[in-house]
Amino acid sequence: MTLGDAVDLALRNLNQAKLRTALTVLGVSIGIASLAGMVSLGLGLQDQFVGRFMKSGMFDAITVMSPQDRPGIMAGGMRGLGAGPRGVARSRLDDDALRKFGALRRVKEVYPNLRVPVELKYQQVTQSYVATGVPMSARSEGAFQTFAYGGFFDNESDNTCLLSLDVAKELEERNPMTLIGKQMTLTRMASSDEARYTVVGIIEREPGPPGLPGATYSAVMIPLAKMREMSAEGRRSYGQATVKVDAPQFTQDVENQIKDMGFMAFSLNDALTGAKRAFMILDIVLTLIGSIALAVSSLGIVNTMVMSILERTREIGIMKAVGGSDGDIRRIFLVEASVIGGIGGIAGVVLGWAIGRAINFGANVYVRSQGGPTGNLFSLPLWLVAVAIAFAFIVSLIAGSYPASRAARLDPIQALRHD
Repeated sequence: MTLGDAVDLALRNLNQAKLRTALTVLGVSIGIASLAGMVSLGLGLQDQFVGRFMKSGMFDAITVMSPQDRPGIMAGGMRGLGAGPRGVARSRLDDDALRKFGALRRVKEVYPNLRVPVELKYQQVTQSYVATGVPMSARSEGAFQTFAYGGFFDNESDNTCLLSLDVAKELEERNPMTLIGKQMTLTRMASSDEARYTVVGIIEREPGPPGLPGATYSAVMIPLAKMREMSAEGRRSYGQATVKVDAPQFTQDVENQIKDMGFMAFSLNDALTGAKRAFMILDIVLTLIGSIALAVSSLGIVNTMVMSILERTREIGIMKAVGGSDGDIRRIFLVEASVIGGIGGIAGVVLGWAIGRAINFGANVYVRSQGGPTGNLFSLPLWLVAVAIAFAFIVSLIAGSYPASRAARLDPIQALRHD
């Protein structure tokens, strides 16, 4: 018997018991939908949490400080800031040090964290803020991923600035958007130096703590090149600098090298590693929960195949009497099981995707009504689709192996006598 003959007989047998076959396929599809849905929920939550932080540019950034310039807030609250092993001189954080950082392997960018107290004048309003220098590479990272109004700097040579939404509301409470394109004067505190800057964008996010890696935004932001001109004092010594690496997995190695050079350094890479480990455990737990339904459905396959053997005992005896081998009989039942698993796997993936979309839509409607950000709670990548279908196929073959072996072992004489 060829494989084509076995497939034809299997499909014919399944078609003769439409209701039972449909119910078995439905059981497999529910099991796969449960499994795929649970895993896709874990992946979606991981993407929402870890993926969003990865895009923020915080986990591939290292904040470097001179030991003598360590901020008080960091002195008691951060661990692992050590300035390298004993015997290493505490170094000065200047342009030479920045060049050394830039020469390290896996480092893609180094820039000082420059912040200057300024007095902002706009029409009749005069307020004191802290201006921050922002590199052009920060475009589409962190707070600069979305803008309430306007956009990022076009270049670093123009006198342009960004404002936080809170500052914009202080200047124009009714309609902050009207500030886009308007000019305001920035005067450095304790100095008569002043210049006019054009507002090109207003960021949505609240200003973050200046000590955190990647926190390059504050009340007022200007291009880093302009901030260098504003803060130039004849010496190039900085309180903090940011070192950006090629990818988050290289952060720890570069951080250790910087510490060995005698500087204070810290990053949020450890927090990212812990979060990934937590989500791996969550994915395993969700997979186990989803597998319970698939295990139950596999029992349905066994039941369907066993009942099929009882109904087709005489047919099996006839096939053996006319020359059918044990292998031919086993192949027919395995093909039937694999067809059930394949169809159930495909239907289960579609069902899981549909349920995930429905839950995601309802959750986003609720979150939007509460004023929160929307997102995708379920993530169903192509590899998960392929794995789910393949898993259903394999589980079905395993479930059908016992009924197939049982059918193959039937004695043809006893099978022909079966009523």
